[in-house]
Amino acid sequence: MTENFGFENEVEFLQMLETNKEVEFVRFITADMLGERECSFTVPKETLSKGNLEKGFDASSLYPERIKESDKLAKFDPTTARIFPVTYKTDTPGFEKKWKEVIVFGDVVDTDGKEYVYDSRSKLKNVLKDATKTTGADTIYLGPEMEFFLFQMDELGKPVIKNNQPVPLDSGTYFKLGGKGRLRKEVQLLMSEMGYKFEYDHHEAAPGQHEIDVHYNNAVDMADFMMLYRYVVKKVAKAKGIFASFMPKPLPGVNGSGMHMHQSLFKQGKNLFFDRSAEFGLSEIAYQYMAGLMKYVPEITVFLNQWENSYKRLIPGYEAPVYICWDPQNRSNLIRIPQYEPGSEKAMRLELRSPDPAANPYLASAMMIAAGLQGIKEKLPKPKPSNLNVYELNQTGRNELGIKSLPGSLEEAVNLAEKSELVKSVIGERFLTDFVKIKRKEIETHKKYLQSMLMPDEHELLKIL
Repeated sequence: MTENFGFENEVEFLQMLETNKEVEFVRFITADMLGERECSFTVPKETLSKGNLEKGFDASSLYPERIKESDKLAKFDPTTARIFPVTYKTDTPGFEKKWKEVIVFGDVVDTDGKEYVYDSRSKLKNVLKDATKTTGADTIYLGPEMEFFLFQMDELGKPVIKNNQPVPLDSGTYFKLGGKGRLRKEVQLLMSEMGYKFEYDHHEAAPGQHEIDVHYNNAVDMADFMMLYRYVVKKVAKAKGIFASFMPKPLPGVNGSGMHMHQSLFKQGKNLFFDRSAEFGLSEIAYQYMAGLMKYVPEITVFLNQWENSYKRLIPGYEAPVYICWDPQNRSNLIRIPQYEPGSEKAMRLELRSPDPAANPYLASAMMIAAGLQGIKEKLPKPKPSNLNVYELNQTGRNELGIKSLPGSLEEAVNLAEKSELVKSVIGERFLTDFVKIKRKEIETHKKYLQSMLMPDEHELLKIL
């Protein structure tokens, strides 16, 4: 255990709450079905005690739950607890008080302690159990590259809009200029205080677009991190009068924000994806996992790219993958293999490039891993690398090579997921049914919006005719 994070059990966690006089509150963070923003509530630390790390709450506003079944339990996991390194203070005249809070993750369960049908974190944990059963892997590592935009913010805390689009905070390009590196550093310093390690940060390709890359971690802890990371980026930006956005494609004509996901399987410290004697250093199990991703990615895409806006990013010409193929280095492909360095066998991994940072990190992670595992279960053959820029091929050329496309719209992605046995096996029929309802409502709302924008009124229509 350290002072700020890494509590091994309930006893250490409670000891910290008792001895740290600065800490006054504990904030529980969870995800609703979409998970694009954290859902949270706080409790005074005095309400937690040995054998009492569960808190009841009304889940009806977070999930499509019937009122009579809305009481659920938040099951705090003390091993996820981190002291949030920000000191708050009161602003009531005559009353001066400072305090800190602890961030903690966990599962949402039914009042009888059983797994809750809508808890996406539990879905990921179940997939990891299946991974151990299928491959013997005891750890699945993930490493996301979560890109985001910084925009000018008005006095109401909303992005400044000019010419029907938000105004980027800078005009930098890939690895060049920008001027908001200090904000990226502050995010890293704040989260480093909570035990997270980072690799590097830089300006991305589009104006106002930035990236901070975290050191890889096990799948559940990384999904927790992704929830917290979005919270911290937005919080730091807002404190500086800046609007931060993880929207996949907030600006037309420039690159959108992706969440390239690096992934690998480990058993007792050994990287199961590495084979020194094989081409590109990839083991047979790595190729099977890759083949599973390629076979099932159309069915799981709605969980990797869950918004109408997501499909404005997944178009040719902006480095976002559209076609289902792989190559060791080519960034036009869905999957690539980051370059292997001799002596760094643990770094061997696959990089899936289609997800975006507005996804539910628990469901996105669960679906990617489940697809890869299915490839291993089916012993799928090694996919052939494309060895070319697929954007330069026409449809006939792609057909000849057997290169298929990702879903081209949210509606297509929803239809594929609805019929998918793999998806159903991960989240269950009830979750899938209600998720599809939510997405279909979004699709209809978007269609009505487009109709209102495109259809002229009767007087103008008569003049056109």
